[in-house]
Amino acid sequence: MPLVGYARVSTDDQTLLPQVQALTAAGCPVIHREQASGGDRARPVLAMLLDGIRRGDTLVVVRIDRLARSLSHLLEVIEQLEAKGAFFRSIEDPIDTASPQGKFTLQVLGAAAEFERALIRERTRAGLASARMEGRIGGNPGLRAKDPVAVRKLSLARSEGYLDRIGRTAPEWVPHVRRLRPDMAWEDVLRIINAPLPHRARWSQARLLRAVRAYVRDGFLPSEVLARAPRRPVDDRLPAIVAAIRGADPDITLQGLCDRLEAMRERTPRGRTKWQPSSVRMLLQRATRLGLL
Repeated sequence: MPLVGYARVSTDDQTLLPQVQALTAAGCPVIHREQASGGDRARPVLAMLLDGIRRGDTLVVVRIDRLARSLSHLLEVIEQLEAKGAFFRSIEDPIDTASPQGKFTLQVLGAAAEFERALIRERTRAGLASARMEGRIGGNPGLRAKDPVAVRKLSLARSEGYLDRIGRTAPEWVPHVRRLRPDMAWEDVLRIINAPLPHRARWSQARLLRAVRAYVRDGFLPSEVLARAPRRPVDDRLPAIVAAIRGADPDITLQGLCDRLEAMRERTPRGRTKWQPSSVRMLLQRATRLGLL
């Protein structure tokens, strides 16, 4: 089975060398390296690795804590691997999901995690019941009283937190929205944005529209991007999409355009799923004649 190694350190002061050496000795021809906190589940290298792993592959780490710092995160990653028909192995821990013993260990860990969650739920319910009996009610007193100042502060805090979150992904979508809207329909803009992204990082149309409205409201995008897209003749749709991809990446090759269109699951003018550079060249020429490039 192909072995895929993953090595992680938390800070620049730490070195990946011991992990790389252990993974190489275990037979991993490919080792993905990352510098990130173990408590951060949104690690780009790990996300890319999980998105690209194939059936029959085995993800290998030196120790469990190099992959996850919590049991729930570990089980979440292993579930993703199992859904793809892949396996997980830790060199220094008794976990290898390709073996019966490793699967048994994983089942024990899962049962322990469920038991821990049940205990936490029970303690939380008991604590809330005891507080109510003593006349204590949790939460913000101002919000319970519907104080306008408290409500406004909460709304502002939520808005700022949301802007911080979408700000980290802004390079993925803001340039496309600024350049393509409202000339192109949201469905096509969304597919262009999602094509180069790993599956876990892709946008839904509702999520994208919410982010765009927030940026328009705060003045980061012009309000025109929310206008209704004009109806485009069916024959002009593919040239517009190809022109949009070329506009975002002027150095992209014809084969790169083919790969991007296939990732978007866009069919050729003849209804085929496999694109050829000659077809893309014809669309580029048509896009030029239409003034789209």
